[in-house]
Amino acid sequence: MLIPVLLFIVGLLCLIKGGDWFVDGATGIARRFHVPELLIGATVVSIGTTLPEVMVSTTSALTGHGEIAYGNAIGSIICNASLIAAITIAVKPGKVDPKSLRTPVLFFFVAAAFYAGVAYTTGYFSRPVGLILLAMFAAYIICNVMAMKNAPAPEEEEEPEENASFAKELGLLAVGAVLIAVGANLLVDNGTLIAQALGVPESVIALTFVALGTSLPELVTAITSLAKGHGALSLGNVIGANVFNLVLVSGVSATVAPFTIPQNSMLFGHNASLVLEFPVMFAVMLLLTLPALFKGKLSRPQGIALLCIYAAFCVVQFTI
Repeated sequence: MLIPVLLFIVGLLCLIKGGDWFVDGATGIARRFHVPELLIGATVVSIGTTLPEVMVSTTSALTGHGEIAYGNAIGSIICNASLIAAITIAVKPGKVDPKSLRTPVLFFFVAAAFYAGVAYTTGYFSRPVGLILLAMFAAYIICNVMAMKNAPAPEEEEEPEENASFAKELGLLAVGAVLIAVGANLLVDNGTLIAQALGVPESVIALTFVALGTSLPELVTAITSLAKGHGALSLGNVIGANVFNLVLVSGVSATVAPFTIPQNSMLFGHNASLVLEFPVMFAVMLLLTLPALFKGKLSRPQGIALLCIYAAFCVVQFTI
């Protein structure tokens, strides 16, 4: 038992230091190119923090555990929106630029509608479905790059220091991402072993513990961003990561090894995934994004409501 504890501590230290460097690198790049932090968070940072989901889901699909690949993507979206973003909003609510938010939010709901349509009609994520999702990922990146080119320079933004070279910023971003991924893997592996020993079903592990574990990069980035005063970076990261969970994580998994949605648990006589997980996913994302899009700000009650939804979701998952 000593080794898992030591690995857990090492993983935690990797996450903390990796998050620190990752945010420093990302905000440095945003300042250097005069790009809004929300856009950087929704693209560059999101790719880095979504790497654990890509690795876990692809490996799971290849080894015949498609339910983990599926549950990890949906569970991570719910966790990102109703736990990680909720903590950010509850601790430090603030104003948001609706224009920077439109593209990530639009892509999320288009991808989510397609994803849910496949789940409700066939329940099978085939290779063509995976390729369509990957095409959406490519379109999302292209649209965001174009948005970055047209984005006005942030007001009162400090110029990057002379000694903070572009290579150093990229290095901090890359090393930070690696440390976060390694740390998250150490925590997830040990936690999953404990959950399996307790007899928890794979799909539940994926939707809760693995999803939380692979969302640790987003959580670390959110906390570090708040501490450093970069709330917009955190929100952009959460929304961008949720887009990537659908189009990149699930796209790669389905293309490499097609899978079906899990049939492990039932709720009201129907597949729990269809009557619980998808509605919760849409609900938390609507609650997170609509106030920001229409009012241009986030409120503390909004964050608290999201946290309550996540707590209820976890309770239901472990009782059905």
